[in-house]
Parts: sequence; structure tokens; C-alpha cells
Amino acid sequence: MTSAPLRTPPLAARLGLAELRGASLVEVDAAAALQHRVDRKYLVPLDRARRLVAHLADSHHVLDLGSSRRTTNYSSTYFDTPELGAWRAHVQQRRRRWKVRTRLYAEDGLCRVEVKTKDGRGATVKHALRVPATEYGELAPGAAEFVDEVLERAGVPVTAGALSAAVEVRYVRAALADLRHGSRVTLDSTLSCRRDGRTAALDPGHILVETKGGARPAVADRLLLGMGVRPVSLSKYVIAQSLLTPGLPDNDVRRLARAHFTTETHPAPLPASSPERIPAA
Repeated sequence: MTSAPLRTPPLAARLGLAELRGASLVEVDAAAALQHRVDRKYLVPLDRARRLVAHLADSHHVLDLGSSRRTTNYSSTYFDTPELGAWRAHVQQRRRRWKVRTRLYAEDGLCRVEVKTKDGRGATVKHALRVPATEYGELAPGAAEFVDEVLERAGVPVTAGALSAAVEVRYVRAALADLRHGSRVTLDSTLSCRRDGRTAALDPGHILVETKGGARPAVADRLLLGMGVRPVSLSKYVIAQSLLTPGLPDNDVRRLARAHFTTETHPAPLPASSPERIPAA
């Protein structure tokens, strides 16, 4: 008799998100608007990520999307030039770094085109345009016009016509917010990247934690430092290209990723992944 494979508990259960107070998307977005955004990223063992959530319970709310859902499945398709100009700008730490992607929020059927640039102080600025879910993975005419406007304002000499889909990244995310001070924390699990029949996946025993707040380290940053976790320079897109595109020069991101990601080559296109199941209330 063959035993059934063990199923991984949903991210909300693994992190203990039920213990936190919930907040609506409107509340979380309003709090985020209070901050000049600086991002810090950490690769955190699951047990320490759960401890982090427990310590933040008094000061943070968890994004609650109703019907007992406190996580969302994300799919992001990133666009780049044939010369991988966006990838190279990030690896070389250029002042005018940029990213263009379409992002699909699976359970909600919501799709956005997002362009990320850097402002004069080096902080990340994200611009977003909602588009039909059927346009996920492409830059339709309206989206292309939006991308051109944002990149031109940021002084990036690239147009949407020069871009094509480069890599896809999928993960499950939980979001926490300090509604009073505006800082946020996102926790990403089951992170995987795919390009041309190859995939790279984050070790399931780790969570990618990102803090988004002001120039000074927030509560979450201080807690992680107290647990011995240090911030890392990490971009999902840069990792995906570094691991999945043959012939790219070695770099610090690739060396970091190799310690936490596994790669595979698939002879045929992978089937679409199904969203993480959310238990009924």
C-alpha cells in the first residue's frame, strides 16, 4: 500500500497568521502612503520567520482579504531588452535601475502592469496600471504607453517596443502592516522562477522577507538582526535570470542564490501551477 504524500500546510498556518489582527487592503495601502519607501530583504529560516510574526503581533496587522484568506498567489512576468538591460542595470548597481512586469493576483483575477524605478535619493518608486487579466504576460497598447511614460520621466532610455517577456516568477505572499507608522512586511514562500523550460525554486525551509519603510530600520528589521539574520541584496528577477540564462557572467546574486535555490531543466513546458489551497472557514 502506497501512503499518500504529505501536504505542506498553507503559509498562513506555518507562520501563525491567525494570531494577528486583520486589516483591509484600503487600510494597508493608506498606511504605506505615509512612508518614503526603502526596501530591505532577508532570507529567513521558517522557524525564525514564525517567531518574527509572533513578535510583530502587537504592532502589526495582517492583510485580510476575507473568507479566511490571508495569503495571495502571485505570478509575475518580467520584461527586458534582448541585451537584458534591466538585469545588467541591477547587477552593476547603476543609478537608473528599472523593472517592468505584469503581475497577476491569482485568487482575485486582478492584473497590473508595474514599473519600478529609483528616485533621486535612491529609493524605490513603483508605478502601477490595472489591466484586464487576459493581458497578463504581455504589454498591450495601453500598457506599453504607460510603460513609455514612466520610463521617460525617470530618464531611462528604453521603450516598451524594445521589451519582451523574459522570465516568470511565482510565489505565495502574506503582508503585514504597522498601520500607525506606515511600515510593511511581506513574507514570500514557495518561490519559483521559470524560463525556457528551466526552473529555479527557493528552498522550502526559507521565507523571503521584505521590509518596506523609512530610512531607519523598522521594528521588523531590528527583530531580524536580533535573530542573527542580515539583509541581503536580492531581486527575484535578477536571481531568475542569473540562475536560468546560460552564459551570463557570475555575480554576487548568483552565488547567494545557489546556496538557497535549486534548478531543474524540463524537456517540455511545465503545466500551470495551481494556487495554494485556502481552508474553508
